[in-house]
Amino acid sequence: MNRQRLHQPYLKLVIAAGAAICLFCAWRLSLAQLDFRFLVLALVTIGFGSRLGIEFSRHKVQITVSDSLVFLTLLLYGTEAAVLLAAAEAFCSSFRFARLWVTRFFNLGLLAISTFVTASVIGHVFGAPEALGREALSGRFVTAVALMGFVQFVVNSSIPAFRQSMKLDLPFRQVWREHYLWTSITYFAGASAAALTARLVGGHGIYALSVLAPLVAVIYFTYQTYQKQLQATLAQAEQAERHAAEQRAISQQLRESEEQFRSSFDNAAVGMALVAPDGRWVEVNHSLCEMLGYAEEELAARDMQSVVHPEDLGGHLSQVYRLTHGAESNYMMEARLLHRDGRTLWAQLSASLVRDVKGRPLRLVYQVQDVTERRVAEQRLQHAAYHDSLTGLANRALFADHLRLAMERARRHDDHLFAVLFMDLDRFKNVNDSLGHAHGDLLLLAVSERLKRCVRPEDTVARFGGDEFAILLNGIRNSTDAVRAAERIHEEIALPFPLGHHEVFTSSSVGITLSSLGYGEPDEMLRDADTAMYRAKSQGKGRYELFDKVMHARAVTTLRLENELRRAVENSEFRLHYQPIVKTATGHAAGFEALVRWQHPERGLVPPGEFIPAAEETDLIVPMGEWVLRESCFQIREWQRQFPSDEPLFVSVNLSGKQFTQRDLVAVVERALRDSGLEARCLKLEITETAVMENAEGAAAMLKRLRELGVQLGIDDFGTGYSSLSYLHRFPVNTLKVDRSFVGRMDEANEYREIVRTIVSLAHTLGLEVVAEGVETRGQRAQLEALSCEYSQGFYFARPLPPDKIFEYLSNDRQPSETFAADTEAHRAVELADNYSM
Repeated sequence: MNRQRLHQPYLKLVIAAGAAICLFCAWRLSLAQLDFRFLVLALVTIGFGSRLGIEFSRHKVQITVSDSLVFLTLLLYGTEAAVLLAAAEAFCSSFRFARLWVTRFFNLGLLAISTFVTASVIGHVFGAPEALGREALSGRFVTAVALMGFVQFVVNSSIPAFRQSMKLDLPFRQVWREHYLWTSITYFAGASAAALTARLVGGHGIYALSVLAPLVAVIYFTYQTYQKQLQATLAQAEQAERHAAEQRAISQQLRESEEQFRSSFDNAAVGMALVAPDGRWVEVNHSLCEMLGYAEEELAARDMQSVVHPEDLGGHLSQVYRLTHGAESNYMMEARLLHRDGRTLWAQLSASLVRDVKGRPLRLVYQVQDVTERRVAEQRLQHAAYHDSLTGLANRALFADHLRLAMERARRHDDHLFAVLFMDLDRFKNVNDSLGHAHGDLLLLAVSERLKRCVRPEDTVARFGGDEFAILLNGIRNSTDAVRAAERIHEEIALPFPLGHHEVFTSSSVGITLSSLGYGEPDEMLRDADTAMYRAKSQGKGRYELFDKVMHARAVTTLRLENELRRAVENSEFRLHYQPIVKTATGHAAGFEALVRWQHPERGLVPPGEFIPAAEETDLIVPMGEWVLRESCFQIREWQRQFPSDEPLFVSVNLSGKQFTQRDLVAVVERALRDSGLEARCLKLEITETAVMENAEGAAAMLKRLRELGVQLGIDDFGTGYSSLSYLHRFPVNTLKVDRSFVGRMDEANEYREIVRTIVSLAHTLGLEVVAEGVETRGQRAQLEALSCEYSQGFYFARPLPPDKIFEYLSNDRQPSETFAADTEAHRAVELADNYSM
């Protein structure tokens, strides 16, 4: 059963019972029997009774004067006066230790009940208590006093024990035994003191108390003084014992700490040493001896200065001086130490200082950790950060640092001249593609060795990646020194390179720029050297070019063109013109070639020859080419709807070399056909012979994938590039386009007629159709017709037209007359420019 729920009802029951008893006693109390001495007794009981007491025993049991005074009132004035006085004293004293009113009223009820029960038991056994108080000292009187103390103890301890057992839900017996059993002595002592006092008053009157009170006070206060002195003595003894225990604990901790330090010192994985301020070894552990290669006795016979590298000794001694003179409390540094066999190892030294009781330096405690592997790894990383991983040459970052130092020196010394050479291997891609990247790496290694032989120790050779190298010529006399260095490089690179079972020949293109042009940043000088190198490559490769102001102006123009091109792509400034491709026999249009134009906001219509090379160089040709493909597919589909025919019009779109190498080219073409609704057979993609032959194997695979879409494929400018006859039968193409350089000279020389005849004959043998471009005269058309050339295009038939003119052209499509040739010479330049078109 859960007794906690009975706690509150029990409290109310005790309070109600106490209140009832107090009312009953007040009703029966006879005021006539109360006198002045009762008033004094009540004031002393309520005001000082519970405050005056003697504490003894280990249970802190306290005998208070109030217990004796209540018993004395019972013996002198009877039950009613004693009950009311006990209740009043309990209620008033509760204010000192209880904040809750319910607790205060509970204490009132408790004392009222216990005193009433005690008086009732005494009255029942021995008669009225006040009569008992007037009897002579006898065995009956002593028994009554003992019974009075016993009953008061039982009732006064049981009621609160029941309350606490209910509140804590614990057994009553356990609570009573632990908290109230030892309080019995207070009640027996109080009853005895009351009995003696009653006998004294009975024999000598109330005035006997005035004689007894000072004596009791002296005894009481003497006892209190003795208790305080005893407590002080005990406190001092306890403090001394605690101090001794603390000293013993500290000593034990010191012993344990010393043992731990000794164990840690001897068995530490890192080197440990105790060193005197002058550097003598006081103690060393096994790890340090093993690290330095000495036996313990050998190392102890030396000093620390003998194992520190001479170059690091100064810094080490400086740190020791600062530590011993109080500038620092500890220090940490990395220093080189000398191994017994002469090797040098890197170590991290951590030191702290131990002083004696007077504050003088006693010894240094060192921890020594071998960090050689880490330092070597850091050096490798640092080398890797500034050197090329393949050749070991300086990389771009280190070269830029050296170049910056050279510029700073030139600012301080006007006569200091230097040059930068930027070199690129010609046809290096062919080596990678034909022999593989492993042989390409061997070639780069061999080139780097030859370049180092071409320069002086104070010069810097760097590899920037791929087949690009840079050389810093420091402290030259004039531009002639730079030119001679470039010539030496050409001679070295021109020599054959034995690579395994192969012998490779290559050449180099070199750009040169001089510090005399007044550069402010390394990147500016490298940029101009790179520009000069590309100029050399464009002039035929295997040569060098010296950067000058004219080249700079050209580079600025190119840069401006590239920026404008980027803006043109973003702003959709490109337009498409279409040149008819006609059937040679009839002159009627069979399709159109899409030719891109740039509608510049300031310069007007820009021909492709001015911007296509720049677009190729900057990769803008890729988004531009995708736009041309989509736009021409949509446009030709619209013309097919307007001019339906059994043989629908086709559109021919040029693919640049970079477009052709796109991985997603097939997806781009497929998307353009799907979105426009154009049949695949009406789209002809043209790629130049040169672009195809740069990677014949890859080109064959790409052409096959495009052919599977159903589009037609053509080789543009056939006969002007590589000799590709051996590969031609492997390419799944439909058409060969004869270059204008042959067609345009058919009227001038028989050899060009023979070239065209051979190409047409070869194409027909392979089952291919032929398109002749650049047809400008009636005679050229007649010769092509005689050779059974299927298609022709050129100014003889029609110039490139904007989309709004094509409708009129198709409406009037008929056999061309002489008027088509009237403007041939005037527009020849534009026709030649279209050779660069998309």
